[in-house]
Amino acid sequence: MPIQNATEPYLPKTGESHPPAQKNPWVRVVVYLVLATAVGLIVWRVYQNKKTTAANTANQAAALLNRPVPVQVVPVEQKPMPIYLTGLGTVTPYYSVTVKARVSGELLPVKFTEGQEVKQGETIMVIDPKPYQAALDQAKGTLAHDQALLKNAQAEFNRYKALYAAGVVSKETLDADEAQQGQYEGAIQSDNAAIETAQLQLNWCYIQSPINGKIGLRLIDPGNIISANSSDLVIINQLKPIAVYFTLPENQLPQVLHRLASDKRIPVDAFDRSDTQLLTSGSLLTADNQIDTTTGTGKLKAVFDNKDSTLFPNQFVNIHLVLENRPTALVVPSAAIQTGLNGSLFVWVIADDGKGGQVSQMQPVKVALAEGQQTILDSGPPPGAKIVIDGADRLRSGQPVSVAAARQHQNQAAGQTPSQTSGQPAGSGTGQPGKTTSSTPRPQ
Repeated sequence: MPIQNATEPYLPKTGESHPPAQKNPWVRVVVYLVLATAVGLIVWRVYQNKKTTAANTANQAAALLNRPVPVQVVPVEQKPMPIYLTGLGTVTPYYSVTVKARVSGELLPVKFTEGQEVKQGETIMVIDPKPYQAALDQAKGTLAHDQALLKNAQAEFNRYKALYAAGVVSKETLDADEAQQGQYEGAIQSDNAAIETAQLQLNWCYIQSPINGKIGLRLIDPGNIISANSSDLVIINQLKPIAVYFTLPENQLPQVLHRLASDKRIPVDAFDRSDTQLLTSGSLLTADNQIDTTTGTGKLKAVFDNKDSTLFPNQFVNIHLVLENRPTALVVPSAAIQTGLNGSLFVWVIADDGKGGQVSQMQPVKVALAEGQQTILDSGPPPGAKIVIDGADRLRSGQPVSVAAARQHQNQAAGQTPSQTSGQPAGSGTGQPGKTTSSTPRPQ
């Protein structure tokens, strides 16, 4: 290994490294301060932006709260209104008779036109009467024969009676002749009964209408041999008057029965399937004597004159059973009824704020019943007060409003007929109008 000269400078070998130079600690302090200052400026800026945004939002919300809300209003009306219950009914003939033959024989040509009106006692069909006329004549002949025998027996009895008094004949002979006379009298009574039976069967050959009504389609054609009490010939329905059977929930029956006991005539209106057009008016006749346990309803029967033949058997109708007529009822649109969080009912009433503007105020109401798009109130705003029917979901107490009259709603309410009645309206939440439900299920 060569020895380096002491006078030669030391040169490091290729590939050898020097230790890193030491940095000044103050540089790090300055860098950290700059970074901290930058972060603080960013945080402060974000905070100021949020604060400014919140202030702007609050200002906008305050401006919106003070901005008038557009609403549509209608006045509270006071007018006569009926209080009624609704039910679903089926039209039924007041009387319905299925005509059958009471004797057997050949059916002769009929005496009616299908669909015509017939009177009680009018002959509508005839069964060949010849066999029954012959039976009647035979019974009359038998009667004449027995009457002649009786006359002869009476004459013999009178002779034997005189001979017995003279002692010529015995008591036994007289009693035998008297008994024979009694036999002939009994035969005559039997003959009279046979004549009545034959006459009755002959009368039954001429089939008469048992009621006033409308005759249906012919079920058997002339020329057929029919048997007694086995074949349906025709159906006759009495349509003037006509009956309607309908049902009501059992919880509504007590008030109906109480009214029926005190007032023998309860008005009943029949409406069409859509419950918008009045067909005819009648009265409640009676209620059934039991409740249907499967449906919890009671059956009632109403009677209609049906002079114009508006109702037809098996027709479906909506029944309005009028319990009361209120001459000065408070009436509001059902859309105005609002439901609070605790289930209370109220309406928004428009009032003056004293500064030339108008504000909304909450007015509690007590609902009597709802009839379609109209609701009758027991208590609430006075007649003529303006209530909100559109825009209520954006209102609060004291909210400024801009009012517009709801002409289209008024026209619709004026032209529509109440369709359903229930004891309580059902709202689906604040801002939702009260709704009505049918009191009985519709026949399926």
